[in-house]
Amino acid sequence: MAWVLKMDEVIESGLVHDFDASLSGIGQELGAGAYSMSDVLALPIFKQEDSSLPQENETKHPPFQYVMCAATSPAVKLYDETLTYLNQGQSYEIRMLDNRKAGDIPEINGKLVKSIIRVVFHDRRLQYTEHQQLEGWKWNRPGDRLLDLDIPMSVGVIDIKTNPSQLNAVEFLWDPTKCTSAFIQVHCISTEFTPRKHGGEKGVPFRIQVDTFKQTENGEYTDHLHSASCQIKVFKPKGADRKQKTDREKMEKRTAHEKEKYQPSYDTTVLTECSPWPDTPTTFVNNSPTPAPTFTSAQHNTYSVPDSNSSSPNHQGDGTSQGSGDQLHPSATIQETQQWLLKNRFSAYTRLFSNFSGADLLKLTREDLVQICGPADGIRLYNALKSRSVRPRLTIYVCQEPLRSVQLERQDAGSADSNGAIYVYHAIYLEEMAASEVTRKLALAFNIPLHQINQVYRQGPTGIHILVSDQMVQNFQDESCFLFTTIKAENGEGFHIILK
Repeated sequence: MAWVLKMDEVIESGLVHDFDASLSGIGQELGAGAYSMSDVLALPIFKQEDSSLPQENETKHPPFQYVMCAATSPAVKLYDETLTYLNQGQSYEIRMLDNRKAGDIPEINGKLVKSIIRVVFHDRRLQYTEHQQLEGWKWNRPGDRLLDLDIPMSVGVIDIKTNPSQLNAVEFLWDPTKCTSAFIQVHCISTEFTPRKHGGEKGVPFRIQVDTFKQTENGEYTDHLHSASCQIKVFKPKGADRKQKTDREKMEKRTAHEKEKYQPSYDTTVLTECSPWPDTPTTFVNNSPTPAPTFTSAQHNTYSVPDSNSSSPNHQGDGTSQGSGDQLHPSATIQETQQWLLKNRFSAYTRLFSNFSGADLLKLTREDLVQICGPADGIRLYNALKSRSVRPRLTIYVCQEPLRSVQLERQDAGSADSNGAIYVYHAIYLEEMAASEVTRKLALAFNIPLHQINQVYRQGPTGIHILVSDQMVQNFQDESCFLFTTIKAENGEGFHIILK
């Protein structure tokens, strides 16, 4: 992931340009200090670099370099990615440097380029639910942004844009041939996205990513040029300084042999080359999310956490609903998944899952759903996705006796008569061990008007009729089989059901 910046390339490419002279007139010290050759010489040289490799195997020379003026942690092992600690709300300088060799990308000479800076999740599990995580943060911090640009401190940036629904991104135009510094402020802290358990939770790491684009023939900045990122953790004010001091003290206590396994701390953080952000924009406000497992960004619509009365998703599709019961299948489309959520009383979350297919939703673990939806709805949604239906307390099988009762009584249940007729039983599942539940379920199973059923009897010894009571139902054997017939009531209104 990392590319190696060599000292001879730094000098040949004129990486620092005339920053010392240019910034001397600004009259303010930016970030870690004024631009100088010492800043470049302080950049880390990773041990993965092997000068014995052939020239053609070396990493492609990047056109730009982004350097954040914040020290890297000394407690990072040699071959791991650097980690930088930031204070919440503090302005940090990112120097936008032209790293092109002579003749590289001549089409941008004398023209502006666009860069988008984002703060995103480093952890893969959180990447799957990034939109939901950001919506939850927005709900708890109304009116705040995860990432801001400190405009008064920034140098050389123009046409700055922040989208109300893109709380974690800012964009601007800049001239690569001029001194450019963007000062960013990260307002979210790493522990805000950690499940609360017993206190002292370890904060999650973020990433600062910069994507740069050039202008196309139609005037839009959509032609990708370069992307780079670095790993960060954000603490409450002054917390990053304390953490840096703690790491430094721990390293000082280690032996010389142990120290060799760790990177030194550098005064600045070099953003290393990475893949471009997955949703390459046509314009900044039209960014659209991409399915997990890649990074997903917030949509351009302004969302809020819906209330419990919300009953419709952002967009209704014409897709047909699933025809296979209440279970959600991995093959379900986005529209079918939305319909499943509505049918199963999860309408409050249709917007949060507005771009989830059946497969996306089924990949979420119980812990993910609890974190997104809260304990009550999260567990309910998990059980619904896993089709954890409640087992009935009692199951009985009932068949309506044909008119030729005398002939059919001589045959075993389920066998065929001389004309090929068979007994067809209906399964009656009882959640309540009550006579009224038996009556209601019989009416539903055999399409009988409930108000026309006066009483339900069970035929006992010598043909007597015994009223079916709650106590009798509680003493039914599970999976008992019954034939039933109907007789008119004595008053001529309705009828009785007799179980045999």
